[in-house]
Amino acid sequence: MMVNEKKVNQAITGDRDALLFLLNQEKDKLYRTAYSYVQNKEDALDVFQQTVLLAIESIHQLREPKYFTTWLMKICINASLHVLHKQKNVILIDELKLQTFSTEIATSDEKLDLLDAIYRLDEKYKTVLLLKYYEDLTFEQIAQVLDEPIGTVKSNGKRALEKIKRALKGVYIDERTKPI
Repeated sequence: MMVNEKKVNQAITGDRDALLFLLNQEKDKLYRTAYSYVQNKEDALDVFQQTVLLAIESIHQLREPKYFTTWLMKICINASLHVLHKQKNVILIDELKLQTFSTEIATSDEKLDLLDAIYRLDEKYKTVLLLKYYEDLTFEQIAQVLDEPIGTVKSNGKRALEKIKRALKGVYIDERTKPI
């Protein structure tokens, strides 16, 4: 969905109604992103609230209205990572996460194995995968959110997929029966 740059400009200049309208449009994506990091409803709601509060407090600092969604996502990711760091949470995969994660894998066991492999990745790899395949962002958008060069983001995405493939290799029949 394309961001309404007129509304963003209004929000930057202090129009709270415009900002609330924009935040309302992004609320589902923000909550999903927060939940994908913290893995529980209460912490995801806390991250969402922190994200909204930080957005309200700092909207005047946004220089490019077309990057509003990217800017907001970066706030959400940083807030999520802060919660994880503060709590030193161990991320547990629960049944609700399996139901909300969109994938074409057929069985619950396969979903669980895939999610387990994703959550065992280093943060830099996991973040790229979640933003690419869960939030459907382009590599360019991910680079903006993470404030990293696009080449680094693409490399991390490729490495993440290779690590997952290695972690799952030989586990499923289609992998065991392929010729070497």
